[in-house]
Amino acid sequence: MRNFWNLVQNENMKIYRRLATWIMLGIVVIIPLGISLLLYAVSGSAADSNWAIMMISSQFLYFLITIFTVVKASEAVAGEFTWGTIKLLLIRPWRRSTILLSKYVSMILFALFFLAVGFAASFLMSVVFFGYTSSAAGLSQTASSPWAYMLALYGLQFVSLIAVATFGFMMSSAFRSSGLAIGLSIFLLLSGQLLAGLFALADKAWVKYVVFLHLDLTPYLNGGSPVPNQETTLGFSIAILAAYVIVFNAVSWTVFCKRDVAA
Repeated sequence: MRNFWNLVQNENMKIYRRLATWIMLGIVVIIPLGISLLLYAVSGSAADSNWAIMMISSQFLYFLITIFTVVKASEAVAGEFTWGTIKLLLIRPWRRSTILLSKYVSMILFALFFLAVGFAASFLMSVVFFGYTSSAAGLSQTASSPWAYMLALYGLQFVSLIAVATFGFMMSSAFRSSGLAIGLSIFLLLSGQLLAGLFALADKAWVKYVVFLHLDLTPYLNGGSPVPNQETTLGFSIAILAAYVIVFNAVSWTVFCKRDVAA
């Protein structure tokens, strides 16, 4: 187990040694500052609670962090082929499945770290410009604690983020092209709501098993459902996403472990 975490540490070193990673992290910090400053200049310090401002920042951050994670997930395997380092990686005394797992765990840790930084930055910037309030006003009529609501929001966003990033990871493993993996993953992220609406028009029971309709879990925070005309629960949506994540990973493992890299 210790040797496995050494592999994970090696993957993290590859990620955080790159200037692009720190530029991404800087953007995650700057976005809440820019949004808070802009809204403060437009509406004044008493216009909104800090939690409402944090909610706005969090929506932007979720989109950006998802893209950043997809980029890293897509580069995890395809990048090794692009840079010509895949043979050097596979001559190590590790099974391919272990190497791929270390890359996947590193991707999850990357997403967690960026979400934590985003949460802290958006909270601090909103408090600096708008002050702190213990009320959940401006978030949801059903929310009793703003902390619980925001932590639940980030938790649900993390689940959706992992589903999209795992798709990118699968495409990276299957096609050796980081560009294709990034493009298709961003398409999945951007078109999710549109495709969900189109599937919802079918008004069939099978629609609730389509992954697009479960990529946004936040309606559950307000007592709603992401699947129109269907009765679903948060547990059901998470189970659907988990099933797709398992399938995506199964494809990644199968293709990567059987691929011939001699050529």
